[in-house]
Amino acid sequence: MENIKKLSVDFGTELGVIKPMHAVGSPPVVGANVSFFHYLKEANIPYSRLHDVGGAFSSNLYVDIPNIFRDFNADENDPASYDFVFTDYLLKNLLDNNCQPYFRLGVSIENHHTVKSFRIDPPSDNHKWARICEHIIRHYNEGWADGFHYGIVYWEIWNEPDSNHTGFGNGCWNGTSEQFFELYRVASKHLRSCFGDTIKIGGYGHCGFYAITDDKLTGAIAMGTDHALDKWEIRKIGFIEFFEQFVDMVVSENLPFDFFSHHSYASVEQTLIMHRYAADYLAKKGLSHVEIHLNEWNCNARIPERGRSIASACTTAMMCAMQYEKMDMMCYYDARLGVSYYAGLFNPMTFQPTCVFYAMKAFGKVYAMGTQVALSGTDSKLYAVAAKGENGRSVLISNIGADTQVETDLPATMTAYLVDENNYLVQTDLDSKSFLLKENQVIYLEETV
Repeated sequence: MENIKKLSVDFGTELGVIKPMHAVGSPPVVGANVSFFHYLKEANIPYSRLHDVGGAFSSNLYVDIPNIFRDFNADENDPASYDFVFTDYLLKNLLDNNCQPYFRLGVSIENHHTVKSFRIDPPSDNHKWARICEHIIRHYNEGWADGFHYGIVYWEIWNEPDSNHTGFGNGCWNGTSEQFFELYRVASKHLRSCFGDTIKIGGYGHCGFYAITDDKLTGAIAMGTDHALDKWEIRKIGFIEFFEQFVDMVVSENLPFDFFSHHSYASVEQTLIMHRYAADYLAKKGLSHVEIHLNEWNCNARIPERGRSIASACTTAMMCAMQYEKMDMMCYYDARLGVSYYAGLFNPMTFQPTCVFYAMKAFGKVYAMGTQVALSGTDSKLYAVAAKGENGRSVLISNIGADTQVETDLPATMTAYLVDENNYLVQTDLDSKSFLLKENQVIYLEETV
């Protein structure tokens, strides 16, 4: 029997703004080559989270505190102690392409940490580290040291410090949970005292709430196949423990905490479960006002799925699904160029965009509309979001299930564009009122004025 779904869109019922669900991690930089940044502008990518810039093995050039402040024994109040050149270059080119920096204060992952690590130990002086961060922010937002007035909003303290909570580590933090809590305590209070509410302070790039779904295999794959499942059992529980201890500390000490960031490399349904747990826990602790960012995610971080229809469909489904949640931003991991399980937007050999890029470009068109409107008829296999704006209205639909006949109450005048591994946001003659959406296929429908 044919699978039939009926979607209904009410353009008269507004639900709020379309949120930046299509932000990215590291931008497409190769060494000092930023010529591919135009793709960020083309897809209307709103933010790039600056973590692992240049690849997970770090280029030793950009953003990381040791790349900007190369001698921790130097005077943090002296502009001569800072090397801003490469990060200045990166940020200027991001902004020239209408992409806002989301600045991670810390270091890139060291995937070679089992042999030797260099930069992932806790700072020897948390107060000095906080003052270094202060001067970096002043350089980019207040013009300090021949700097700029960029007005960068998001400043994230570290990344995945819970990676070492149970003693196994993943190359981000060699310290204990208590050492990170002290770093966050000192840095967040200092930065708030310096900048007030002109910036948003948060963190900490939580490794993932995989224990909530009890999916051993997904979790082990997400964290690397070198981890045995028995170790994974210990690790995943530790991630939850670390999160709850951190939140309890923030609440009890009334620390600055404007946004909470977490990660997932699981499916859409699993990620929804994990995210709802985090949102519920924050609300229970009186932090429902805190923004939530899924600032590392990729539901297809596997070589056989890279650049395939399953990846563009799942990516679209995740963006659509989270639009309805207590989610303020998502950053796909990531937009780098080259060979990586996680770099799904570009072909690693040709550097040409994949269908996943065009799925994000389609969401960028929805984002440009501005206002989300009511839509009904979706389920755990068919995801959709609808929007309207001054320039028209649009609907984005992803089918991660079997081939489906979609019936809608949309006007027949809407233009349809397909996304899959054979159609890169290609205009088609599909009837917007009734069409077949194949498995792992995305359709973008638009009517402009």
